[in-house]
Amino acid sequence: MDRAEIDEEERGLLFFGKSMVHKCSEVQENVFLLETNITLKNAAQLAPCPGQFYLLRSAKSAVQLDRPISVFSAQIHAMAHSSIRELDLSFLILKKGRGTQELCTSLPGDEIELIGPLGNTFTVPQDVDFSRPEICIVGGGIGVAPVAFFASSLPEKSYDFYASFKSGSYGLEGVKGAGRIVTTEDGSVGIKGMLPAALDAGKIRDAGYKYIFACGPNPMLSYVKKIAEEAGVKAFLSMESNMACGVGACLGCTIKTSQGNKRVCKEGPVFPAEILSFDPPPAKRAPLEAGLKPDLSVSIAGVRFENPVIAASGTFGFGQNYRGLFDVNRLGGICSKGCTLEPKEGNPGVRIVEVAAGDINSIGLENPGIPHFIEHELPEMLRLKPVAIANLAGSDLKSYVEGAKLLDKTDVRMIELNISCPNVKAGGMAFGMDVESASMVTAAVRKATSKPLMVKLSPNAPDVVGVAMACVRSGADALSLVNTVQAVSINIETGKPMFKNVRAGLCGPAIKPIALRFVYDVVEAMNALPAAKRVPVVGIGGIATWQDAVEFIMAGASAVQVGTATFSNPNAMIEIIEGLGLFMQSHGYKSIADMRGVAQTERAV
Repeated sequence: MDRAEIDEEERGLLFFGKSMVHKCSEVQENVFLLETNITLKNAAQLAPCPGQFYLLRSAKSAVQLDRPISVFSAQIHAMAHSSIRELDLSFLILKKGRGTQELCTSLPGDEIELIGPLGNTFTVPQDVDFSRPEICIVGGGIGVAPVAFFASSLPEKSYDFYASFKSGSYGLEGVKGAGRIVTTEDGSVGIKGMLPAALDAGKIRDAGYKYIFACGPNPMLSYVKKIAEEAGVKAFLSMESNMACGVGACLGCTIKTSQGNKRVCKEGPVFPAEILSFDPPPAKRAPLEAGLKPDLSVSIAGVRFENPVIAASGTFGFGQNYRGLFDVNRLGGICSKGCTLEPKEGNPGVRIVEVAAGDINSIGLENPGIPHFIEHELPEMLRLKPVAIANLAGSDLKSYVEGAKLLDKTDVRMIELNISCPNVKAGGMAFGMDVESASMVTAAVRKATSKPLMVKLSPNAPDVVGVAMACVRSGADALSLVNTVQAVSINIETGKPMFKNVRAGLCGPAIKPIALRFVYDVVEAMNALPAAKRVPVVGIGGIATWQDAVEFIMAGASAVQVGTATFSNPNAMIEIIEGLGLFMQSHGYKSIADMRGVAQTERAV
């Protein structure tokens, strides 16, 4: 066999392929047992050892990266007169994020993708006497899976097993040690309390343990390291880290040790405890008092919003299209579709192309014109409870100013000035691309209206922060950012660009980290100004969940606009509002202002 075909340690072949889910059942709240089977077609193909893991992902997944999941059990069935072997695998999975949720909701017959087995193993030192329990095994929560697999590989009654859970217990069926001690935080099973209630340095010495093997959350592992050192016993700990490749190539999962950086996927996940160090757990905020609800209202340029969730311009029409799908009156605000002084037909040809985690669109500001908007669409917007915001677009300075003058005479609560529009007198370059033109159009519109003015910024400017500060100096009462990111799509059948204008706007979850960075940078620059000169920032770009909204607010945004997410989930904004409230309740934030900008001051890592 060619050396390039076997793994780095030259042990054998790794498995990469799909398998069928046999069963996926909930064994504890949010903990699922997933059972599958793969075929090892070559004698050199590896089977997992205790402590190793596979990268797993649903074959129909919407996530980019596989999830590292420790093996809970593995059984090999040899085929007569053949090198082919059948491998039954099971995994205990905690339903936590999108990737694990997809795995945990698998049905029999669904396909999953696997890569593995990966990582090193729990290895029993040669001086262990199996006639008595010289080995102490510790599992905490979902970390019980790999150590239970390890326990099942040892002779019965040759070890003691400690398992610690918040509530209930699971994964212990194959544990047949001399002692099996369970602790639960709520006292529902075994000893009430966490691991310290059952195990300390004195008990390690009294029991005569020579080695400790453990897997669980970092606070528990830190405690195991501490008591092992106090007792003079060697410990081996299975660690976790975010990872991409799982084979040691990307260096995304390294942890610091006394021997330098180590890859969890390659040198680990099992490490000798003495080379590890643990940061103290971050302080947790106490939840709000029972019955006390957080205040989600915000004030932007003197305008009060019931909550910080605003429908983004260009995605919500004029507030009427989604009526009947959900209660649009629950939103904090609605930005109208971008309106120009004169009606526009928009761009010809293809207008939307789906891409990974979003879409590229080239609508071309199709709209009925501001006079028509004022007479027909705006009255309907004003009948709704959310704050009505008119998005003002234009192709030259005069059209911006004349449009602002017309809107100034209406009851619209706020104008959002879209400076991502092409400036025909500057060769089609958007007004927001440089400091001078952004300042000029903001100042001109500021003189034309007494309405609160929020300027919407483009992410395509070479100096977004500079443009933002120029707009503030020129009279902006608030900023919203970012608009779509310039992108290109090619039709591989024709060999031509998909869009007539070649370049179009990328939006959706794909741009969220970019948008979040711009919001963070602009708020950081804003905070350097005297308090009286600062203006609120509204975050836009790829916001699809309440977690996304929390990130933008913690970066310093006073509110968020949601757009593309509504296309695939019309209820997205309602879920964001509800999720924000629950998060604030559980984390002790009494108001949006209480949470806003904490990432700027605390610099959480």
